Amino acid sequence: MVILEFLQTLLRNNPEIALFLAIAIGYWIGKFRFGSLQIGGVAGSLLAAVLISQIGIHIDSGLKTVLFALFIYAVGFQSGPQFFKSLGRQSLREVLMAFVLAISGLFTVLAVARMFHLDKGLAAGVAAGGLTQSAIIGTASSALEKLGLPLAQTQMLQGHVAVGYAVTYIFGSLAPIIICVNILPWLMKRGLREDALTAEAEQMQGMAVYGDGERPALSEFVSRVYQVKKAGQSVQQIESDHVTVEQIRRQKNLVAVTQDSTVEAGDLLLLFGHRADVISTGELLGEEIKQPPHDMDVVIVRHDVLLTNKAFVGKSVAECSQILSQVARHGVYFLGLKRGDKNVPFTSDLHILSGDIVTLYGTRQDVDRVAKELGSLLTKSLKTDLVFHGVGLVVGLLIGLIVVRLGSIPLTLGSGGGALLSGLLFGWYQNRHSKSGNMPMAASTLLVDFGLSGFVAVTGLQTGQQAVTTIMQQGITLFMLGVVVSIVPLIITMLFGRYVLHYKNTAVFAGALAGSRSANPALGEILNKAGNAVPTTSFAITYAIANVLLTLLGPLVVAFS
Repeated sequence: MVILEFLQTLLRNNPEIALFLAIAIGYWIGKFRFGSLQIGGVAGSLLAAVLISQIGIHIDSGLKTVLFALFIYAVGFQSGPQFFKSLGRQSLREVLMAFVLAISGLFTVLAVARMFHLDKGLAAGVAAGGLTQSAIIGTASSALEKLGLPLAQTQMLQGHVAVGYAVTYIFGSLAPIIICVNILPWLMKRGLREDALTAEAEQMQGMAVYGDGERPALSEFVSRVYQVKKAGQSVQQIESDHVTVEQIRRQKNLVAVTQDSTVEAGDLLLLFGHRADVISTGELLGEEIKQPPHDMDVVIVRHDVLLTNKAFVGKSVAECSQILSQVARHGVYFLGLKRGDKNVPFTSDLHILSGDIVTLYGTRQDVDRVAKELGSLLTKSLKTDLVFHGVGLVVGLLIGLIVVRLGSIPLTLGSGGGALLSGLLFGWYQNRHSKSGNMPMAASTLLVDFGLSGFVAVTGLQTGQQAVTTIMQQGITLFMLGVVVSIVPLIITMLFGRYVLHYKNTAVFAGALAGSRSANPALGEILNKAGNAVPTTSFAITYAIANVLLTLLGPLVVAFS
């Protein structure tokens, strides 16, 4: 009893400890897996906060607003480039999928709310949990604050949002797994694995794509040391577009390497370049040295360069190679080209566009020289541009203050919706102007994870006592309504994709359907069944759009329920 009283006093007087304790316990709970179901750290944090709140804790609401703004801005920043890229004609099917699910989800929530007389808070909570879009908690809570209700009533409704979310979230996570992995292949009469292999063969076009930490065992670029048998050749005569002489060792000393340097019999040459060309050139020079001297080595770097030089824009790779003479590009090899977020096959007839990112490979001195001709080096920094992102958050919060009235109904994005819109715009801008607005993926991931889990934890601490009472009164009803909200929009969207959009490939279709519900657990199961990353592309497009559309359902549910 003494220990329990001490903990109660400690947490009541220091609510910040209760906040971090709820997050820690919540993420620990979220690690447990029951079959294919895992509630995750966010739902776990909410449950832990509700339990801790039973001792009675007061925590400031301003903290909740700050945490959610950080979370939703980071989500928008990450999704911005892909979101605006997805609005083109080539991704029209995925865009329509996301819109159909969002619209059918909204009308399903409004229908069950009217039929079962749910208040605005419970309706928004059922939408957040049934559609597994945790961000709705924040946008709905923000919209509730704009209704002008008494503070006690506003906090009660915000508590109901958390209650509805907690009761419906578990089945909301399970439903897209069942439909995408089991029902969809039955409807298509084709398996995920076979269609994933078919799509992979079409997409790769002979290109090898490696994951993090993966490298080919048989590298395309190699270095070898050869001992020259016959004197008289110059470095210029030995080198080609695919082989470079990086070092010459004469007797026991390294000598300077220039295009006019002449090699002598017995010299050791360090050749670098494409494997087949290095071997064939070396065999003409002499014998390969299996154990070269330890000082015969060079450091090779790999750097991305943002192409901005107008002299190369619009020209083919072959034409650019002529503009950039052999002397100028000496020792530098082009590994590939990225356009937006997509790797493009690097062929001689490929035309260069402004903003393309070219990957260069060679010694630092050579790479830096060529990079200056093409544009500017993209150096990865661990620092976040807080000026850029501070302005982004200010813009978002100002947008959230705008209220538009539809008759007597106030419509507002709130701080959450405004921060989301700002994040999208600033993320899109940063993707096109890579020199400013840096935010490492690790930093944005921290904002997403900590911002959302902290937000729901504060919500649980504030409203947990009221939540327990409401669950005891309406728990089973809310659960069944969550089942309806989870299944109906998915079924409608699946039928729309099959018979209106005419998806043919089950793996691509499954990724698009899961993304339209922002269903990360479903994607994991789809990838397990597919055996490759094919569903990820369609998932990324619908996921980026769904993150925006489903998040904006919060204010709409509050306004019309």
